[in-house]
Amino acid sequence: MTSADRLRSRLRDEEGMVTAFVVIFTFALLLLAGLVIDGGLTLAARVQAIDEAQAAARAGAQAINLPLYRSTGQVVLDPSQARQAAESYLAATGHTGTVAVNGDDVEVTVSISQAMQILGIGGIGSLSVTGHGNAIPEHGVTGAGT
Repeated sequence: MTSADRLRSRLRDEEGMVTAFVVIFTFALLLLAGLVIDGGLTLAARVQAIDEAQAAARAGAQAINLPLYRSTGQVVLDPSQARQAAESYLAATGHTGTVAVNGDDVEVTVSISQAMQILGIGGIGSLSVTGHGNAIPEHGVTGAGT
């Protein structure tokens, strides 16, 4: 057997190796791209959920009992108006959440379902993220020097 024949024989034995490497490398690149892109989108959705929960809680904390405030100067939350204001804010955002009013504390939890762009190919259709926010009414907060 000549050296050229041995070389041809060796090359025929390794024909499928390049194909397997390309398939594994392509799969790894798709997985990495999915983690980067879909992971970033999921983190952005979580930040959005936190922002919306905090804003809804602030909207609820603005619903104070005005007659009591006018007569005594005491800032007390009106629980039914606070719940309604926070739920109205959530309805305007288009996301679902829960609102709890405990004394003067308005607590809001928002859930957002983030669709996966690349990882959806692998069977992960979406991830659900939540954000929490709370607020209390305050009176007489002024800046320095006033």
